[in-house]
Amino acid sequence: MNRRTFLMTGTALALTAAALPAQAAQIPLNRISAYLNGLQTVEAGFTQINPDGTISTGRVFIRRPGRARFEYDPPEAALVMAGGGQVAIFDAKSNLGRPEQYPLARTPLSIILEQNVDLARRNMVVGHTYDGTATTVVAQDPEHPEYGRIELNFTDNPVELRQWVVVDGSGARTTIILRDMKAGGDLAASLFNITLETQRRSR
Repeated sequence: MNRRTFLMTGTALALTAAALPAQAAQIPLNRISAYLNGLQTVEAGFTQINPDGTISTGRVFIRRPGRARFEYDPPEAALVMAGGGQVAIFDAKSNLGRPEQYPLARTPLSIILEQNVDLARRNMVVGHTYDGTATTVVAQDPEHPEYGRIELNFTDNPVELRQWVVVDGSGARTTIILRDMKAGGDLAASLFNITLETQRRSR
């Protein structure tokens, strides 16, 4: 599986829902922004629906701002890291220990990893809907819509991020569904050190 699709491309399940006449339980953008800003560290299991319809599983570690690590369960040997302003995709099948790298700012995931999330600013939000169960926020960089967008799915009482979909400029989609999410706790900086991981794999 090409890990480039994790952040850049994809075709997967859509977060579609039946339209309802009211938004009585819709979570306001300021509450969602406050929730995301309150997430300093996160650890969770995830299920990823890949562009070809196959499914991968693994564990994600997030340390805001700007750092994330996606470890995939065997038999996959892939690892996706965000740190130091870069995204690195390690795939033993294709790059022999050295990752493909991209600027984090060019990926939709940067929206929730930035220092101060403010979804109401700069026309960032292009969709804000409620389906009777969850609130979905669709956000993109208003200055670079060609980088794609991210669809974030939240439940309320309390507010919790449940899943997201990364959509590239052509509309292709990759879905990440979170489970057993634990916020808080200490995550070592080494988990997000791309240089250190590259050196370790090159030995």
